[in-house]
Amino acid sequence: MANSGLQIMGYIMGVIGWIALIAGTILPQWRISSYAGDNIITAVAIYQGLWMSCAYQSTGQMQCKVYDSMLQLDAALSATRALMVVSIILGVFAMGVSTMGMKCTNCGGNDKVKKARIAIVGGVIFLLGGLCALVGASWYGNQIVKDFYNPFTPVNTKYEFGAAIFVAWAGASLTILGGALLSCSCPRRSPGYGGQYAKRTKAPSSASNKEYV
Repeated sequence: MANSGLQIMGYIMGVIGWIALIAGTILPQWRISSYAGDNIITAVAIYQGLWMSCAYQSTGQMQCKVYDSMLQLDAALSATRALMVVSIILGVFAMGVSTMGMKCTNCGGNDKVKKARIAIVGGVIFLLGGLCALVGASWYGNQIVKDFYNPFTPVNTKYEFGAAIFVAWAGASLTILGGALLSCSCPRRSPGYGGQYAKRTKAPSSASNKEYV
């Protein structure tokens, strides 16, 4: 059976990664303007996230505006939003399933083999959620790089990586690593099964020898 400490470590890493995914999804700093052009006096920086865009003024104030229509968003942004939401939902299911399968909890019955298999399922769900977030954040980051090096993109509309995308990458990595640790709870067949079977098969032969003597 897997070590309970390994399960606890994987679960904690999965939960921390899930929290980071929520923070990264909410934060508007997915990309930040690299050059503000003519508006550099009135706006220090312009941020764009998955749900809104914000302008940080030179006076220290920040004004944010939610995107008006989902149909006007580009494919990378729409796909990233969907993948991040899916990863968060999968994280909720993964935490519930993993809690029932961990050795340090009383949920899921007393069968250790069954609980280990439940923990594996929770770890796989964590892995799927982390992969969804990793694909979404990488897709969005690839779009930022393509737009930045595109010669037809105006200078005042070029963006660089913001802090939120790094938070999303870190959360996806922690979730994947935590799911991998939970998936190491593969149950092993007890060696006692073979011994009992050997005793059961050996007993009749010994009895037959005594009768023969």
